[in-house]
Amino acid sequence: MWRSVAARRACLNIRTGRPKFHSVQNPLSSPQVPHCQTLFSAHLRFISPNKTPFHQNSRFSSHDSRDPVNEDVIGSQIASPIFQSDGNFGENSASVTSESDNEPSSALAFDESSADNLMMEGFASADDKLVEEDETSEVDIEQLESVLSLLQRSSSKSADGSLESSLDDMNMTVHEGFVIRVLETPLVPGDNLIAFFRWASKKLRFTTRGVHALVLAISSGLKKKDAYALWDLINEIGEKENGVLNTEILNELISLFSKLGKPKAGFEVFNKFGDFGCVADAETYYFTIEALCRRSFFDWASSVCDKMISDGKLPERERVGKTISFLCKGSKAKDAHSVYLLAKEKDRYPPRSSVNFLIISLCQGDETVRSALDMLDDFSGEERKYAIKPFSSVIKGLCRIKDVEGAKNLLFKMIDAGPPPGNAVFNYVINGFSKTGDVEQARKMMKLMETRGLKPDVYTYSVIMSGYAKGGEMEEACKVLAEAKKQHSRLSPATYHTLIRGYCKLEEYDKALELLREMKEYRVQPNADEYNKIIQSLCLKALDWGKAEKLLEEMKETGLHLNAITKGLIRAVKEMEEEEVGIGEVIEAA
Repeated sequence: MWRSVAARRACLNIRTGRPKFHSVQNPLSSPQVPHCQTLFSAHLRFISPNKTPFHQNSRFSSHDSRDPVNEDVIGSQIASPIFQSDGNFGENSASVTSESDNEPSSALAFDESSADNLMMEGFASADDKLVEEDETSEVDIEQLESVLSLLQRSSSKSADGSLESSLDDMNMTVHEGFVIRVLETPLVPGDNLIAFFRWASKKLRFTTRGVHALVLAISSGLKKKDAYALWDLINEIGEKENGVLNTEILNELISLFSKLGKPKAGFEVFNKFGDFGCVADAETYYFTIEALCRRSFFDWASSVCDKMISDGKLPERERVGKTISFLCKGSKAKDAHSVYLLAKEKDRYPPRSSVNFLIISLCQGDETVRSALDMLDDFSGEERKYAIKPFSSVIKGLCRIKDVEGAKNLLFKMIDAGPPPGNAVFNYVINGFSKTGDVEQARKMMKLMETRGLKPDVYTYSVIMSGYAKGGEMEEACKVLAEAKKQHSRLSPATYHTLIRGYCKLEEYDKALELLREMKEYRVQPNADEYNKIIQSLCLKALDWGKAEKLLEEMKETGLHLNAITKGLIRAVKEMEEEEVGIGEVIEAA
């Protein structure tokens, strides 16, 4: 049998006082009730300051900041619990029994007045009193023990309904306090708790306190079957009884389904708030969005986010940040930005990591880059100095949408106020000017880069050469190549590829072949792209299949392979030329 059951029975066996006590009686101040019974009763029904039942074995609200008592020591705590000043069981106070000889410890020898003082200390934080039950309600400890023993060993799925029959046979007096004690007791299977609650509901009316205690108990078990059975019961209660369910109960359900990875069920609970006469609060929206985003139901999460913004209800700043991150991961940066604006309006500025993530996500869409740009104005002081990633993302986004002037202006702001721009930021702007054909501006930006102590890398030179090559200014492009050779001992294939394409475009194939040979001298291995571009140009424009074949053989020697289309092109040009030669010979012979 469970340790908790054995401990309770041990308490009952040594009991010398009355078999039951009044539910509003102060057990520690009553000389008629022995210590074992009073401590056991306190274990079963300690109530937290916010009137929410607190019980052991981690059956408490997911929003309670206190740590649960370890399951492994529950039995020993029941047999020898000690109250700390905050009302919880502790290890540093006097023990009930001696560890050496199992005799009562002298540390427990205190008089009635000291017990009263202990009670006043232990429950001062709980509004100076326990939550009072019905004045006439009493809890019979023996009946409570019998019910718990039955629930811990029986199955609610018995075909003959033996659990309900056994409960009926006990012929006990059931009231809300008794039901709450059962629900708050650990180590009772969730399906049995639901079956017991259904049985008790035939004798009592549903109450908010009872339903909430059941939800907390089932939530601690984290079992899918119990969670769905509980939701079925909550639906029945919501349809039959008005005013029993409240926002806190439904929030617990949504949180439970989120932990179980069942967002559809959580979303169903969310959509039932109006039917049950409940009003969604900030936690409702957060738990629902969290549950949906964890399983990639981002469209549904977006609809919940719209309602949250419309209601103007936001969770605390840490959860605001998580909500923004959830939405950004689902490519819902617009919705995340709306949450950010509302948080800013309500002075609940989210953590910086979430803001950075939002800016980067906004920069991935052409229509949202400017929203990201506006967010940069919220950076100030020290945090601006270390915000290089969001600033560089905005510059990259502006260049992508061809607002290079805007990117240039932001670069100058970074130079003046931080964060200091590095090579990547300058390269974005240089590349932007090169693509728009304003290579002179690109060159000026490279010079500015050098005045700030930064060394242009191979990519910087390649981008500028590409700008010149696109404009047909191959002489200027070659000048940049000469500069690059002075600054870097080894260039990249992309550097030469840009120039080769430029010469092929101008049909200057000899210069293109010369660059191909130069690559090998500078220890830059040509790839298939360079060969492919030259071979295609030789076949389509120069109709020089001879040089194309030589390049094909050269590729084979270096382990490169030409695609089938280009190979076919060489054969076609060769066959076409042979046919023309044959036709010419026939004509001459005629």
